[in-house]
Amino acid sequence: MSTAEAPRGRVLGWLAFVGVLAAIAYAGRLTEGEPDRDILYSYAVFVGSVIQYGLMLGVLFWIGKGLPKRELFALRRPVTGVWATIGLTALTLVVIFVLSAALDPFLDAGEEQGLTPERWDPDRATQYAASFVAVAGIAPVVEELTFRGEGFSLLGRYGRGVAIVGTALAFGLGHGLLLGLPILVIFGLGLAWLRDRTGSVYPGIALHALFNAIALVAAVT
Repeated sequence: MSTAEAPRGRVLGWLAFVGVLAAIAYAGRLTEGEPDRDILYSYAVFVGSVIQYGLMLGVLFWIGKGLPKRELFALRRPVTGVWATIGLTALTLVVIFVLSAALDPFLDAGEEQGLTPERWDPDRATQYAASFVAVAGIAPVVEELTFRGEGFSLLGRYGRGVAIVGTALAFGLGHGLLLGLPILVIFGLGLAWLRDRTGSVYPGIALHALFNAIALVAAVT
């Protein structure tokens, strides 16, 4: 059975899954109060990410049971070729950075999310390195497989526009931000457009990881 022939119940299952993720994220945002700006200086982020994203992968594989995983998650070589893919990825990254920088003074998404610390603490470098692996390694891989992988493939039966916009909205809502939602949706649109143009999830993973890595490095330098 190909992804295009998958029962519509798989689409509903994926939508329910990302809906639950969004509900949990917003509930946590509204009840936990001010974020801990030094959270990345602890091993909690790494351990929590391994557990959370491990569970997410399990649910994704359950939803996609019986479907070809390479097709479902777009685990294939980009159809655009090496240099064109690099160019498209770089273009997408620049556009995302420019739009994010333009909107951030008004929306203050970074402050709302509160993940990045305000200073470098060399005494807790090991903990920060572990958090770096989680935020710039584990998170981009699983989130791209969730939204630009399985989500894009399942929504693609309704057209490219639905797949691009639908996964971008789901991605934005899944982070549980209010003011930062427009920036996250723009980020999701760029990643979904890149997925559509290249036919592969790999460029999005690379862009997502690089974006997060730059943010983490910039926060402490």
